[in-house]
Amino acid sequence: MFELIRQPWPWYVAGPLIGLTVPALLLLGNKSFGISSSLRHICAACIPANISFFKYDWKKEAWNLFFVAGILVGGVVAAHFLANPNPVQVHPKLANELASYGVDNYNQLVPIQLMNWTSLFTLKGFLLMVFGGFLVGFGTRYAGGCTSGHAIMGLSNLQWPSLVATICFMVGGFIMANLLLPIILSL
Repeated sequence: MFELIRQPWPWYVAGPLIGLTVPALLLLGNKSFGISSSLRHICAACIPANISFFKYDWKKEAWNLFFVAGILVGGVVAAHFLANPNPVQVHPKLANELASYGVDNYNQLVPIQLMNWTSLFTLKGFLLMVFGGFLVGFGTRYAGGCTSGHAIMGLSNLQWPSLVATICFMVGGFIMANLLLPIILSL
């Protein structure tokens, strides 16, 4: 049983399980699936400022905070008790391309040469971590939700804005991975 949850699940099992969260949330409590709104709920609960964006009944959305806490706890449990001791497997062609940029350590979830405290204070690290994080946050707010909210919840509800947002997420990801990332890695 333990070995079953240690291995990646095939798409035809994991996909429907993720997809079933949409009707379950709708049927059990008329709730919408999404993660990005959790930061707003946390700020509304913790910041007693007189900011109109945070003035709403965040307690109605407290279930979402428990959901995010579950994700955090699940990640900690998985990292400490279910971690695969073997190095991360990377396709040889991708490994060769990344090695040409000086990225060759895959013993971590992310390449250690890119994501560490020292590289945070370099131009490459700043672009990847700080500026990239800002763009993700800005895009999420601008699109009115994150990829999970739009691609899972919005598309299953046949919402046109979610289709547009999901297409833009995918196009942006392809542009970043294939055009911009090689430029940034070569800095």
